[in-house]
Amino acid sequence: MSVHAQFENIFYGLDSTAGRMRISAGGLGWKGTPADGQPAKTITIEADLMKSFNWTKVARGYQFRINLKQPRAPNTPPRETFDGFQREDYDHLAEKVTEYFSKSLDQVEISARGWNWGKTEVQDTDVRFLVRDKLAFEVPINHIANSNIAGKTEVSMEFLNPDEQQPEANTGSSASNGLKKPKKRVGDQLVEMRLHIPGLVEKDEDEEELSEAEGEGDGEKKGGGKKDEEEEEEHTKAAAFHDAIKEKADIGQVAGDSIIIFKDVLLLTPRGRFDIDMYPTFLRLRGKTYDYKVLYSSVTRLFLLPRPDDVHLQFVVGLDPGIRQGQTRYPYLVLQFIRDEEMDAELNLEEEEIESKYEGKLKKRYEDPTFKVVTTLFRVLTGQKLIAPGNDSFQSALASSAAPCVKCNVKATDGLLYPLDKQLIWVSKQPIQINYSDIHQVVFARIGGAVASAKTFDLKVVQRSGPEHTFQSITREEHDALNAHFTARKIRVKSEMNDADAAAAAADALLDDDDDDDLADIITDDEDEEEGGRKKSSGSGGKKSKKSRGADAMDVDEDEEDDEDFAASSSDGGSPSEASSDDEGAESGSDDMADSRPKKKKKSK
Repeated sequence: MSVHAQFENIFYGLDSTAGRMRISAGGLGWKGTPADGQPAKTITIEADLMKSFNWTKVARGYQFRINLKQPRAPNTPPRETFDGFQREDYDHLAEKVTEYFSKSLDQVEISARGWNWGKTEVQDTDVRFLVRDKLAFEVPINHIANSNIAGKTEVSMEFLNPDEQQPEANTGSSASNGLKKPKKRVGDQLVEMRLHIPGLVEKDEDEEELSEAEGEGDGEKKGGGKKDEEEEEEHTKAAAFHDAIKEKADIGQVAGDSIIIFKDVLLLTPRGRFDIDMYPTFLRLRGKTYDYKVLYSSVTRLFLLPRPDDVHLQFVVGLDPGIRQGQTRYPYLVLQFIRDEEMDAELNLEEEEIESKYEGKLKKRYEDPTFKVVTTLFRVLTGQKLIAPGNDSFQSALASSAAPCVKCNVKATDGLLYPLDKQLIWVSKQPIQINYSDIHQVVFARIGGAVASAKTFDLKVVQRSGPEHTFQSITREEHDALNAHFTARKIRVKSEMNDADAAAAAADALLDDDDDDDLADIITDDEDEEEGGRKKSSGSGGKKSKKSRGADAMDVDEDEEDDEDFAASSSDGGSPSEASSDDEGAESGSDDMADSRPKKKKKSK
């Protein structure tokens, strides 16, 4: 009996450096080759941990797989792989496995037909796809982040970023645990896979007899047809596969391990009501259709923003990477709470753990408003600061709304723009966040030359690195407050307010004054004529005077229509270039925002 067997040029896992592998009765050892001044990597596996052995064809020759009784590290599959073997090494390796461990080296046949249809199997550690009982590919089940049913027969599986599979990446935020995300990811990675699984799950004979008996007993009850349809949907093969993945991949609820569960929370993005299960290193969003797993290490920002109605609060959670729902990616979660709603909750934590692990930042029991409890847990568990408007932050200039935001549109979508102390955030279906340090300049602009456009303006934000955003249809009363806010934070402000608008507004104001005088003269003359007519025919002139007043009213309406046509032709006649050259007209106009034009001109010099 030899002491050990040795194999050269063997790769461990996905390592790019080959090394030497030795196998003996005590276990297995692998030592890599030193490269780029780095020390050699060493791997040892004890014989007591080995459960079974496989031999299969891979890209780098043949692979020797050791299935373990338990994972050697958290969040890792219970197996180790070694590539680089040659075909003729099988007999020698199989002999040593039998000699040292009294087990067989099983060969796993690989399908090379290239078919995209076959059979799926959900095991304890892998999801396997078989073509004619031969393995086509397999996916580690602990890499699956989410599983959804798209339709009745299609199941989608979403995968985590490989960097997030490391145990040290699941302990909190990137800022708190010292991890640095790579600036540029090299290579491709699998992010989603969809499988079409038609058909229904076959029932056992006992279950069929039981269902038939129940059907006979409930045959006279109403609503039996709808119940049968629901049972049929629940027993589709796609639903069974989806449930198996959720159970094995630990996507669903884990009883007893969560710190707290928030029931029926309203999310504006993605839309719906979800139960939020908060665990020490991640949280789960459980809805009726979609379930999501979010690592605390992927949370980058937390915002608490009041709505103008003074009733609701929006809690915005920034994610990197964001969650996916089909082809749509959500880099932000938008939760909405009622300000006065309170909750009574108790954390599933011991007092000693709260003091030692969370440094006393949490309490065992809460009797506070719901939004305070949720934001406190997010802030402590993610390690991120909670950003909210301060006392000296922006305030809306409208008397009806003293909120720290303005209403505006981005393209055709309504939303609320919050100018905070160090950043802008626009909250809607897909929020937009811009740091002031990344803003090249903000531009106040107004589209068109009509007088109606003087009621609103557009705010264009030009970034140093990033796309340009335009927030449209902001009320005119907000201009001075926004201008003062950006100026106080030393942000370059540029005004492109159309001087044609100011000139048109001034011309319209003058026309309105002249029209009012002319209309007053007309009414005075008409009243004199009516009074004279009443003196001439005091008895039978009632009908005549009424007819005269009707005719005079028609004359006034015609005069007003003529005046409106005249005003429109006057305002349309001026081009923007003409109005911009008329400084005096722009300053004397009724538009308040046009008064800032001479200052801008002086600043540009």
